[in-house]
Amino acid sequence: MIQFFSENDFTLENKSTYEEWISSIINSEGHSEGEINYIFCDDDYLLNLNNDFLNHDTLTDIITFNYNMGKQVNSDIYISTERVRDNAQDFDVSFETELRRVMCHGVLHLCGFNDKTDEEQALMTEKENEKMKMFHVEQ
Repeated sequence: MIQFFSENDFTLENKSTYEEWISSIINSEGHSEGEINYIFCDDDYLLNLNNDFLNHDTLTDIITFNYNMGKQVNSDIYISTERVRDNAQDFDVSFETELRRVMCHGVLHLCGFNDKTDEEQALMTEKENEKMKMFHVEQ
């Protein structure tokens, strides 16, 4: 089950479309859907989580908590809509496009992809681009 919550004033439109898309990403990587919660928040909220749980005193757009059980994907995924908005401007893309990229980025981490090295980053970007195209496919 995929659910969406907000700790700020953001509301995700077309939730069922996002649920189907995220589920298809998970299935396309040979995993199954468990309980996944997307929590939208602001920079301060995410910064506090980053400090408290990861000992990082930096702003970020996403923090993914991995509760996977084998190939079943379970997670709380926190996304700063402020960071997404700023990054969208920096990358000259729409807010919706950047939000989708961040949302699939978190799921890809849960499916075993990393982005620490240049090689891992390149594969992650390739996978993000592949999964972004799936958003528009009729389910």
